[in-house]
Amino acid sequence: MTTWYPMGKTSIQSRLNLPGKWGWFTMEVPGFITLLYIMFTLPKQLGLESLPTTNWAMAGMFTIHYIYRAIISPLFLNPSMSPMHIFIWVCGLSFQLMNSISIGGWLAGYGPTTIHDWGGRVYTIEIGMVLWGWGLLLNMYHDDDLREIRRAAARQQRKEAEEKAKKEGKSVDQVLQASNVGKVYMLPKNGLFHYVLFPHYLCEWVEWFGFWMVGGIKEFTPGRSFFLNEVFSMLPRAVQGWHWYVEKFGRDKVGKRKAIIPGLI
Repeated sequence: MTTWYPMGKTSIQSRLNLPGKWGWFTMEVPGFITLLYIMFTLPKQLGLESLPTTNWAMAGMFTIHYIYRAIISPLFLNPSMSPMHIFIWVCGLSFQLMNSISIGGWLAGYGPTTIHDWGGRVYTIEIGMVLWGWGLLLNMYHDDDLREIRRAAARQQRKEAEEKAKKEGKSVDQVLQASNVGKVYMLPKNGLFHYVLFPHYLCEWVEWFGFWMVGGIKEFTPGRSFFLNEVFSMLPRAVQGWHWYVEKFGRDKVGKRKAIIPGLI
């Protein structure tokens, strides 16, 4: 058995479960809303007339990521999401609020507040933004590859239901409800899935390392904390997920693929 982790592939049946899509939405949305609130209110409280463009660009990067992860992905793109235990929801929400408060506070007044504070870091800012952008795009690509597995399974189930409905003189919806088919899982194979089972996690690390780099490796302490929290929370989950795939499909089918870092872990 895999280690207890009541969400996603390893979700459990519990009275304390929340619907996956709305659980994820309500857990993640408060983060970027809190950051934006701080960006619009704290500078005035500190007597700052304006903030550098880079500060707003970083707030935008943070917001873009979470609009995708918290709204577009769960509510509009994901065909389905497994239930989430309320314990996971509370932990995730707590992290979102603490993380957004620390990053928002740094960007809105307790970090660089003038264009001169950003001087001498043009190249690291540009490289960091490129890393962030590619990390986000590749994260989206691999997310969609996982979604396509579920979409393909849903199309196949509906095709079979249509054929059965014709034979039995029932509606397709009646057949689908009666069939009670569970979720279909397959081993993804496109992109970095050739080498690891959780490339979307790895790409998110790249994304947030780039974000940290934009703020400054030495200067942006909240960005460093954010990146390290991502690594230390997602790495055990990826290793656990690797074992789940081995239990589900067998060691031979998983092959030489690692959990998250090609050739290493």
